[in-house]
Amino acid sequence: MGLLDSLVGSVVSQALGGSQQGGQAALIQALIGMLMNGGLGGGGAAQASAPAGGLGGLLEQFQRGGLGDVAASWVSTGQNLPISAEQIGQVLGPDVLGQLARSAGMDSGAAGGALAQILPQVVDAMTPDGRLPQQGTDLGAMLPQILGGLLGGAR
Repeated sequence: MGLLDSLVGSVVSQALGGSQQGGQAALIQALIGMLMNGGLGGGGAAQASAPAGGLGGLLEQFQRGGLGDVAASWVSTGQNLPISAEQIGQVLGPDVLGQLARSAGMDSGAAGGALAQILPQVVDAMTPDGRLPQQGTDLGAMLPQILGGLLGGAR
């Protein structure tokens, strides 16, 4: 996992270096790393048992948290529905949000706000055909596409 994290960090910093603030780039790196490593199994209050993790597990958490329609819009080819920092915190829970925040050198509130902007774009970029990547798909090979989606969505 260390090598993958290092690769993700290198690609993120090269692609987003000058266009994003350091904390936001670190948050993107942590988020993509967790999704690629299947490490988003923490979960919010609405989650009774942890899903498998990764992108599918994240979407399951949103479903269980009552925001399945919002997350489904990010996967679909249509417009992404917005999400608030509070909703991010409720779905991810304090443990996962805190872990992402620490990885980015932010407090949980700032990380929640940044994730409300970033997460829809990351999920959208990871599902370009409106479907989850098939099991066994090399998500590392998708990094340029994911980062391209983030750069294209940057304001």
